[in-house]
Parts: sequence; structure tokens; C-alpha cells
Amino acid sequence: MIFADKLITLRKKAGWSQEELAEKLNVTRQSVSKWEGAQSVPDIDKILQLSCLFGVTTDYLLKDDTAEPEYTEDDTSPLPRVTLAQANDYLAKARANAPKLALATALCVVSPIPLLALGALSEAGLFGIWDDLAGGIGLIALLVIIAAAVAIFMQCSASVRAYEFLQKQAIETEYGVTGLAKERSDAFAPQYDKANILGTVLCVLSAVPVFAAMMAGASFLVSASICLVLALVACGVYAFVRVGTVRDAMDQLLEEGDYTRPNKAIKSRINALTAAYWLVVVAIFLWYTFGPQGNGQPQYSWFIWAIGGILYAALVLVVKMALRKQNNK
Repeated sequence: MIFADKLITLRKKAGWSQEELAEKLNVTRQSVSKWEGAQSVPDIDKILQLSCLFGVTTDYLLKDDTAEPEYTEDDTSPLPRVTLAQANDYLAKARANAPKLALATALCVVSPIPLLALGALSEAGLFGIWDDLAGGIGLIALLVIIAAAVAIFMQCSASVRAYEFLQKQAIETEYGVTGLAKERSDAFAPQYDKANILGTVLCVLSAVPVFAAMMAGASFLVSASICLVLALVACGVYAFVRVGTVRDAMDQLLEEGDYTRPNKAIKSRINALTAAYWLVVVAIFLWYTFGPQGNGQPQYSWFIWAIGGILYAALVLVVKMALRKQNNK
């Protein structure tokens, strides 16, 4: 195996793109590309840096007849090592957090229901509720529910903060960790499949109330049906997140699924994009509802969140494809 092939293998094993490796070596991406394309060879200083960076010997990097990595004596790997005790602790915390995270996510889904329900009552002229009162109370209820959900998210995140590297970095595991995670994953598979089936059925059935209300032809019923849609979707999402949280923890230890080393590098970039994207969606919602030309009725602006969710899914898909293509260069 020549130097170029070894460099590609080591870089991908660490989950780094050419740009990330170039930054660590203080060189251009084009230089790394030339090394991996066997168009040039780095000087001795860079060879030493690569040896330290990947934890392999310089002989392994330079000798073509050495196919298997030869690790330095100080450390067999530059990657963080997960012990069996850490793996057990992390899996236990993931199981404890799973219902909490599922509840918080479901609360986010149902948060617009008070706003929509009060808007429907106002539109129907029931209980003497006028539009401004319905919008004000509904918006307060939405914010309270979101605040509760955020508090749960933060508490769960704090409990596993010591294990954040499992989601972001390539890892090495001590003897027994992989076997433990694999055994737990296999045992959990039936429960995971049942919950996903239930969640999918609930999400599909959530469209039924809207169709029924449209057939009835009453705008009041359409607004009410959307509340029922959100409730069904929330139940489906609860099922997805509860089992997904546990499965993700196992995949992180096994570096499988969404947590392979290349995917970890992609996730870190997508997380930054996600934060910026939803800030923009919130700004659009506030401007459309309360801006100079806003309608002043947030119960009629809910569609912004639906469109934002669909566009977000499409955006993430496109970004993942672009980053994977870049990492494979």
C-alpha cells in the first residue's frame, strides 16, 4: 500500500475531510489532495506531524511494503477510548432520558394547539372569545409549553454532557464494549421496530381528521381538525424519539447508522446550520404575524412552521449529499 492510500484510509477513519486535515497541518486542501492523489509527497516535517496526528509510525507511512498500521508506543490510537464502565453508564442514561426527550419533542409538536383551538372557538363565536384575546392567550400557552420542552431538553443534555464526544468524534473502544452494545442492540431491535410501526401508523392516520373536516365543509371544523392532527403526530413522534434515543446511543458506541465516522463530521456542520435555519424561521413567523404588514393573528400563521419543517428536511438532505461527496474526494 502506497503512502497516498494510507493517508486516505487514516483520514477517513478519523472522520476528517481534506479541508479539516489541511487545517490541522497548516497546509492548503490542494496539498492534501495532491498527496492523496500520489502527485506529490509531504516533506519530512509534515510526515512527522501526520505520524503524531494519527498515532502511527513514520515507517508505516513511508514504507510501501507495510500494509497494516504500526502504532506508536505512547498510544495505540489518537482517538478517545471508551471503557466498559463508560459504555454501561451512557446506555443507562440514554434509557433514562428517552421518555423525557420524547415528551419534550411531543410538547413542541402540540404547542400550537391552544392557539389553533382558541382561534377556532373565536371564529365560531363560542364562549364570547374575540380574536385578540384568543391570539394572546394562545401565544402565551405556546410559549409556556415550548419553555417547558426546552427545560427538559437542557436537563437531558446536561446529564450526558460528558459523553458528547461520542456524537462528534471518532472513537476507540476497550475490549467488551462493542460486544455489549451489539448484544443490547439486537435485544432492543423488536421494541424498536414495533415503536416505529406504531409511530408511522399514527402519522399516516393524522391526515384523516383534515379530510373529514374538509368533506364537512365547515372552516371551524378544519381548524379543530388540525389540532387533532398535531395530537396524533405528537403521539407518533413520541414513539419515534423514545426508541430512537436508545438506538442512537447504541449506534454511537458501535459507530453505525448516522454515527459512522464520516457521518459524525457531517453532523457537526448540520447542527450549526440547524440553529441558524430555525432562527430565520422564527424571525419570518414574527415578521409575518406582528410586523408592519402582519396579520396580528398568530393562530393563522401556523403554516409557516409546516413549510419550514418541509424545507428543513429537504435542506438537510441536500447538505448531507454535498458533504458526503466532498468527503469522498
